[in-house]
Amino acid sequence: MTSILIPGLIPLADAEPGNQALTISLFTAVVAVTLYITWWASRQNKTAADYYAGGRSFSGAENGLAVAGDYMSAASFLGISGQIALFGYDGFLYSIGFLVAWLVALLLVAELLRNSGRFTMADQLAFRMKQRPVRTAAATSTIVVSIFYLLAQMVGAGSLVGLLLGVTNSKLKAGVIVLVGALMIIYVTVGGMRGTTWVQIVKAVLLMSGTVLITFLVLLKFDFNISKLLGAAASKSGQGEAFLQPGLLYGKDLTGQIDFLSLGLALVLGTAGLPHILIRFYTVPDSRSARRSVQWAIGLIGAFYLMTLALGFGAAALLDTGQGSAVRDSKGNVASPLLAEIVGGGPDSVGGSILLALIAAVAFATILAVVAGLTLTSASSFAHDLYANVLAKRRVDEKSELRVARFAAIGIGAIAIGLAIPAQKLNIAFLVALAFAVAASANLPALLFNLFWKRFNTSGAVWSIYGGLISAVVLVFFSPVVSGTKDSMIKGADFSWFPLSNPGIVSIPLGFLLGVIGTYVGRDKSSEDRYKELSVRALTGAGAEGASKH
Repeated sequence: MTSILIPGLIPLADAEPGNQALTISLFTAVVAVTLYITWWASRQNKTAADYYAGGRSFSGAENGLAVAGDYMSAASFLGISGQIALFGYDGFLYSIGFLVAWLVALLLVAELLRNSGRFTMADQLAFRMKQRPVRTAAATSTIVVSIFYLLAQMVGAGSLVGLLLGVTNSKLKAGVIVLVGALMIIYVTVGGMRGTTWVQIVKAVLLMSGTVLITFLVLLKFDFNISKLLGAAASKSGQGEAFLQPGLLYGKDLTGQIDFLSLGLALVLGTAGLPHILIRFYTVPDSRSARRSVQWAIGLIGAFYLMTLALGFGAAALLDTGQGSAVRDSKGNVASPLLAEIVGGGPDSVGGSILLALIAAVAFATILAVVAGLTLTSASSFAHDLYANVLAKRRVDEKSELRVARFAAIGIGAIAIGLAIPAQKLNIAFLVALAFAVAASANLPALLFNLFWKRFNTSGAVWSIYGGLISAVVLVFFSPVVSGTKDSMIKGADFSWFPLSNPGIVSIPLGFLLGVIGTYVGRDKSSEDRYKELSVRALTGAGAEGASKH
């Protein structure tokens, strides 16, 4: 076969995927199906409740699938397996942290939030607080957290399409990021929550099916013997037993151990503060369905994260992960697709090409679904909280509010695209961990204090949200993530005076502390008057249906 040369691409005959036509066909099919779902859903959207919350018409099982689809992002499928493939035990912490975090969401947030809110996280806070300062703070936090999370998905898209099409030019990868951004804007502006939810449900089914298939084929190669798999991974990694012990990624010095602890804290507490997960609890008709949603999600997510062990250690055992390898150069982001190719028969086989193309198409569907959910969340918060309730002081009709939401989606998408391009060299799971840290620092303290502390007031909420948000973002900016190392976002600069890669261990306690200080500094006690009403509503659901109709 003759090689075809395109500037910035590896010669197509020599590119690893082998069957470019199949790959492009599957990608096109994924985009076509998701666009059709979005168009179909747009015809069902009549009111703000339809656009923001899918008409509250989804069952617990359907919403559980959608929650799982929203949560099992590119960070989970591409990033975690890559971290395990490169760093063994240290990468495994991501799987454990993401899974355990759901227990916090189930026990503390899911049912109570569904009962006491309406469309956004700010609705729950504003129920007993002063509207304008709290909604402004909550909307700002929601948008920042969503943009952090969006970065990871965009970077994943660039890595994935770069692998499949042999793209080596960073400018062409940037073009892929722009394409994904354009698609996500279409999904959100046209389909709203109903379309986004169905895209997530389809994606969850595809992702679970693909992951089960690869896991089965990996275990089959090692006679379903986990010890044999781990031994082969340790041996192939060149690290020996150290690969299966802590220390490869974060080291064993004090700074490394604190960074490791900071990551764990951010992962475990972050889920309960993620806006795009919280907003999903409003799409079900009652609190029982919200609780059932989380139960379904935990089952699916638990099974999935167990399988990431097979993907990560399988990649370490079967792929080249040394210096100069595709896995190492992508910071682990392409480990899962390349593993699919190997277990399917190898780079030169029809089976390998088909399985690689299938898994890559599933991963692309994963990215599209998650970016749609994230963009919808931040656009909804901007339109509903900032525009309708703060700027227009609730003197606005639904059509105007929805129009602003659609324009906000375009603006937020453009910001995410611009920030994702310089972040292409960072691991996806690592980027998501930063979003978790910001969410746990800014959103979780205010949500928990509002639900469980009678004296908590507007001042405490504003201090908590802004304090946690600003501290987390500032510490990330002055960390090795942004400058100071060869893998930092800004090359050739070093202003990284904060030594940790994840700010959670500092910014999360600070968010809680500032919430307490702000509450005692503020003299507003009006929020105490509605605390009993909020508590009754949060625990029983009484009045929640009425709130959803106003």
